[in-house]
Amino acid sequence: MNNSIKIHVMHTGLVRVDKGLPFHGMYRNPLAFTGLFRSEKNKITLPVSSYLIEHPKGTLLIDTGWNKTIRESNWKELGLQVQINTGYLPAGWAVDERLAEFGYKPEDIDYVLMSHLHCDHASGMPLIKNAKHILVSSQEWKIANKLPMVYLPHEWKGVDVETYDYEKSEFGPFHRSFDVFGDGSVLQVYTPGHASGMSATLVCGSNGKYVLLAADVGYANKSWEKMLTPGICTNRNYAIQSLGWVKEMAHDENCVEALANHDTKTEQHSIILPL
Repeated sequence: MNNSIKIHVMHTGLVRVDKGLPFHGMYRNPLAFTGLFRSEKNKITLPVSSYLIEHPKGTLLIDTGWNKTIRESNWKELGLQVQINTGYLPAGWAVDERLAEFGYKPEDIDYVLMSHLHCDHASGMPLIKNAKHILVSSQEWKIANKLPMVYLPHEWKGVDVETYDYEKSEFGPFHRSFDVFGDGSVLQVYTPGHASGMSATLVCGSNGKYVLLAADVGYANKSWEKMLTPGICTNRNYAIQSLGWVKEMAHDENCVEALANHDTKTEQHSIILPL
């Protein structure tokens, strides 16, 4: 592997939701995000992204998309959450299938970094359970295993999940992050609001340029441009602060790309940073 960082944007599923879920405040019905009492005309279909990062110090995967069980039955995978999310997984789109396109097996991945544990990000965890390390913030892990109606713990049953703690940092809306390699090149930045222990991933090159993988701080790039928080938030105040930080980072001259996880305008592509 040469002296550069390669980031590959992969689509690992599709999710159909009510328009009120990605963009809070644009629709009058306060329960719009649930899909209750709303017609099919209010539904939109969004991509679900995961990211493969080839780094000289290790190979990383950010999030896992949908499990292959979605192809058989949304109800089997999601239970009552099918009212909010409908998942789709075309042939070849599962995270292990996407990794194979780059010549990797799950056991080749050094670190799986979970931005948070909502179903469209965590459903595919069993597909990569043989990765060397699967990490999530201790805050997210604690809450996810206490709220089975919001999270689906069966999605990581049998998966060896490790946790990390955020430390004081110069980065993020709350100045807290986790430095994966200890050299500042890959940071899990504490960006709560949509989920209490959510991380955005900041990938930094040696020339000061960076890529920001914003997870669900905003569902699309227009989220931070128009300051539209997600419909579902554990703390709306924190969500606005996290979104403001992403907007500032996205507009910085050193930002190569800032990517939301569900933006319909984001195509699969690769980005290279020097290290």
